[in-house]
Amino acid sequence: MPASKLDLLQGTLDLMVLQTLAAMGRLHGYGIARRIEQVSGDAVLLNQGTIYASLVRLQQRGWISAEWGTSTNNRKAKFYSITKRGRKQLSEDAAYWQRLSDVMGRVLALSEGSDTK
Repeated sequence: MPASKLDLLQGTLDLMVLQTLAAMGRLHGYGIARRIEQVSGDAVLLNQGTIYASLVRLQQRGWISAEWGTSTNNRKAKFYSITKRGRKQLSEDAAYWQRLSDVMGRVLALSEGSDTK
């Protein structure tokens, strides 16, 4: 049976966008979405409404900035970059999600009747 697409937990898409911009530099929304899909092995598929809602939210919080430019196919596009505040937030959020992931890994590794002394 093929693996189904993942539903994202609240806050994870914003973290993915921040990480993508930190790693890749200045990108337009479509490029950000495609990169997240590529890195996820297509386990995460993003529609325009989802990615742009995240970009608006991140821009309102001052974690990313935007400016108009021309894409590689010669179309007008808004390009996004992570800000200094965004890098600080990325660091905090990444640490939180890593801790949560570690805890979930330990809990899911429990076997029935295991002793947790």
